[in-house]
Amino acid sequence: MKGDMMKKNVLHTLMALVLTLTIISVSVVFTLAFRPLYYFDIDALDIAERTGYSEEMIRENYDVLIDYNLSFGEEELEFPSLPMSESGRIHFEEVKDIFNLFKYMAIAGVILSTVGIWLMSRKKEYLYLKMTSIFSVALPVVLGLLVAVNWDYAFVAFHHIAFDNDYWIFDPATDPVINILPDTFFMHCALMILACVVLGSLICGLAYRRKTRAAK
Repeated sequence: MKGDMMKKNVLHTLMALVLTLTIISVSVVFTLAFRPLYYFDIDALDIAERTGYSEEMIRENYDVLIDYNLSFGEEELEFPSLPMSESGRIHFEEVKDIFNLFKYMAIAGVILSTVGIWLMSRKKEYLYLKMTSIFSVALPVVLGLLVAVNWDYAFVAFHHIAFDNDYWIFDPATDPVINILPDTFFMHCALMILACVVLGSLICGLAYRRKTRAAK
């Protein structure tokens, strides 16, 4: 009996971990693809005024960068109206590798989660939803505190962890694209990712309450 219970708990934990990673990965990819956030920041952060570039030029170069990061292809990044150094090109290739990882995780996670949810529903097992709600809200709480306390430190720390070089430190003279990508925009991206993860946590929590109440 105890063995069956342990196996059941392990199964719920694995399912919760898969679903949590799926929520995080989908949130990252969704935020990457959600261009209206940047379009809003063009005005909100006065990017056009600060850089002297037209809004059309800013959007055009940003769209090319996002298309590059969303693509699974091996094409090289070429900005339509901004120069780029070799170190800048290498950095963007490394960034794309990270996003590719999240995209693969999102695709695999959605498939595994869909199958898992179907199988667990047939057995009327829903504890994994509660566990996912807890797991997925823990990360936003920790990261949210870091962002709130010291965004600059969190931003730099992330880059030191994610990259083994300093190519992410752009020189505006050789890589002017950094002028249209202010740190505050990345903070907004981080907050949007956290908000999406919290939403996923709430959905799982509400689904667990609904299913357990219906089962009574």
